[in-house]
Amino acid sequence: MSRAVIYETFGGPEVLELRQIPEPHAGQGEVRVKVTTVSLNPMDWVLAAQREAAAQFGITVPSGFGYDFAGVVDEVGEGATGFAVGDRVFGGALGRAAADFVVVKTPPEGADALWHTPQGISDEVASTIPVAGMTAAAAIGVIDVRAGDTVLVGGAAGGVGVFAMQLAKLAGARVIGTASESTFEFLRKFGAEPVTYGPGLADRVKALTPGGVSAATDLFGTETAEAALALGVPPERISTIAAPNPPGGVRATGGMAADAGAMERITDGILAGKITVPIAATFPIEQVRDAVTVHTGRHVHGKILITL
Repeated sequence: MSRAVIYETFGGPEVLELRQIPEPHAGQGEVRVKVTTVSLNPMDWVLAAQREAAAQFGITVPSGFGYDFAGVVDEVGEGATGFAVGDRVFGGALGRAAADFVVVKTPPEGADALWHTPQGISDEVASTIPVAGMTAAAAIGVIDVRAGDTVLVGGAAGGVGVFAMQLAKLAGARVIGTASESTFEFLRKFGAEPVTYGPGLADRVKALTPGGVSAATDLFGTETAEAALALGVPPERISTIAAPNPPGGVRATGGMAADAGAMERITDGILAGKITVPIAATFPIEQVRDAVTVHTGRHVHGKILITL
C-alpha cells in the first residue's frame, strides 16, 4: 500500500484526505517516480473546488490532487525510454501528484510532463517549475519581451509572477510589478519597481514611467491588461493567463504554449543564480489541508511545498 491525497466531493481544503491506496507500478512504456516534493498552484485547489473547472480537464471524483512534483525514478516499465532507475526527475501529473508514487508514460501524454532534474537544482526548487515557470515563460514569450522594453507585470508577487519578473529582467527589460504596498520590498528583491494595484493603476504607472510601457502581462485577471491598453500598449503585446474574457486582441496563453527552449532557459537561469525561487512554506503531506488553506489566502510570497 502507499499514500495519496484523495477527494470524493468537490469543496475546500476540508475535502482532501490522505489515504492508503494500492501501490501503483510502472506498466508498458511507463516509469514510476518516488515523489519527494509537491508544489502547490492555484489550479490545484480550483479543480478540487469547482466541478465545472474540473470537467474541463476531464477530472471526475473521486480524484487525486496536485500537479507539480519532483522525485526519483524507481521503476521503469518495459518499452519505457529516456529514463532509468535512480534518475532525479520533475514534472507534472494532473490530479495525482500528491502521492508517494506517480506513474507517467514516456513520452508523457496529455497534460503530464517529465524532465530530468539538472545537477545543482534541488527537488524543492525543481518542483516549482512546471506550472509557474512554464506559464511565466509563455506569458513573457508571447509578447516578445526584449531588451529596452518596459514591462508591466500584474500579480507580480505570485508564483508565476516571481518567474515572469525574472525572465523579463533576463531579457533586458525594465519591470514594473503590481502588488500591495506590503509586498513592495519583496518585489524589489527581484529588480522590479512596485506599483499599487487597484483603481487608478494606469495613472500610477504613467507617473512612474513617463516614457511609457511597451508590453504587459496580467497574471491575475484583467485589471493590468486594461490599464496597459489605456496606456497605449498594443493588444498583441499584452498577455493574460487567468482571464476567461480577456480584452479584445490581448493574447491569452498558458504553460502548454511555452516555447521549446523555455525549460532550459529557466533551469540555466537557476543554476547561474539569475533566477531564484522563494519558498514561502513547507508542509508534510499529512498537513495538506493546512498547506492548501494557506495557499488559498493568496497572500503568500513565493511557493508552498508539500513534502513526502
